[in-house]
Amino acid sequence: MPLRLYNTLTRQKEEFQPLDKERVRMYVCGPTVYDFAHIGNARPVIVFDVLFRLLRHLYGESHVTYVRNITDVDDKINARALRDFPDLPLNDAIRNVTEKTASQFFADVKALGCLDPTVQPRATDNIPGMIEMIRALIARGHAYQAGSEVLFSVPSMPDYGALSQRRLEDQQAGARVAVDAHKRDAADFVLWKLSSPEEPGWDSPWGRGRPGWHIECSAMSSRYLGEVFDIHGGGLDLIFPHHENEIAQSRCAFGTSVMARTWMHNGFLQVEGQKMSKSLGNFVTINDVLQEWPGEFARYSMLLTHYRQPIDWTRSKLIEARSSLQKFQKWYVPLEIGFSADYDQSAVDVEVLESLQDDLSTPEAFSALHRLATDLANPALQSRPDHNKRLSEFSRSLDLLGLAPRKQLVDIDATRVDAFISARLEARKAKNWAESDRIRDELAAMGIAIKDNKDGTTSWEVKR
Repeated sequence: MPLRLYNTLTRQKEEFQPLDKERVRMYVCGPTVYDFAHIGNARPVIVFDVLFRLLRHLYGESHVTYVRNITDVDDKINARALRDFPDLPLNDAIRNVTEKTASQFFADVKALGCLDPTVQPRATDNIPGMIEMIRALIARGHAYQAGSEVLFSVPSMPDYGALSQRRLEDQQAGARVAVDAHKRDAADFVLWKLSSPEEPGWDSPWGRGRPGWHIECSAMSSRYLGEVFDIHGGGLDLIFPHHENEIAQSRCAFGTSVMARTWMHNGFLQVEGQKMSKSLGNFVTINDVLQEWPGEFARYSMLLTHYRQPIDWTRSKLIEARSSLQKFQKWYVPLEIGFSADYDQSAVDVEVLESLQDDLSTPEAFSALHRLATDLANPALQSRPDHNKRLSEFSRSLDLLGLAPRKQLVDIDATRVDAFISARLEARKAKNWAESDRIRDELAAMGIAIKDNKDGTTSWEVKR
């Protein structure tokens, strides 16, 4: 079965055909490191990690290049630096903000089971490439300097708006672009803006300044992946203006018909049925979740919903993830242990692989895993000659999804468990069977199996 992916540019599923099977190339927009990443930011990181793993499985680990950038120059970063470090020089304050938040992001996504991308470029390390791209746009008649800015001329690109399917006359300026009198057209957007003495800046032909948001990704993707590459991904909210403007800059600077052949976007996220916001008190960072739940639970619960659909982040899904992964963990065999049987230990379950090849259908992949886990647990099927083969395929399928257990998936507080058991014994003595059953169910939810012994004591163990 071929890999088929939904292409936002064409609004349909298409068979994926890389430009070069020896060098499959993918770019995904990364975080702006001014604050800890929230759980909505985790969704594209997890989704495109699954795709990265799948591409490596299909084409070979050494043949896939995945670039995810870090935006470390931005007006939000400047504002946070001035707020949090008012007594430091601005450059030092900015460095404190970006280093702290970037380090936290790296730790958080690792805990979510995500592989490191092949390259993680920072915007501040790619300023010369941005300047050269802006030079090319001016030389080709697609950009101009006006006021204190260099702007992209949107009307210079007749088919601007193809990704978002917006008509040129309906375009509105992006949130980071003020509609000023010096613009030739209201839709024109910033490529370079001059910096005051108090703001960070770099020397350029147009004066000391800093790049606009969109030019950063165009410069970094072309540097590491070329003028045209295979896949560009990100959240649905980035289609316009960010990705639309990336396409405009890259195509017009290089004279190409496309920037990326396939554009993929994950859906929006809400929390317990509401839009996430600090004002509603439901703003959740990745780190908040990881303080309470293992990263595997968060990853699994995120993948329960197809990546293109909106997702409702709920505690009940985390509990469902815990139940499923505790069931799966029993049948996971690490690759380094392996089996003596003569078969390909890199193979994954056929149904799981076909589900993922159908536009990353992780819900269907999980259904296949549950069916396989049920078969593996069936004593009547455990004596079959292919049992070890199926066990290995199950394990490699979890590897492919980034769900290989890295530790026991429940953190047990023995003192707390003993307290529950003592309370249950008291309830049983008082013949309060409802309370006894409630405590038993609470322990089961914690992953604890209890056994009432003949001598009147109760023993417990972690469920496997």
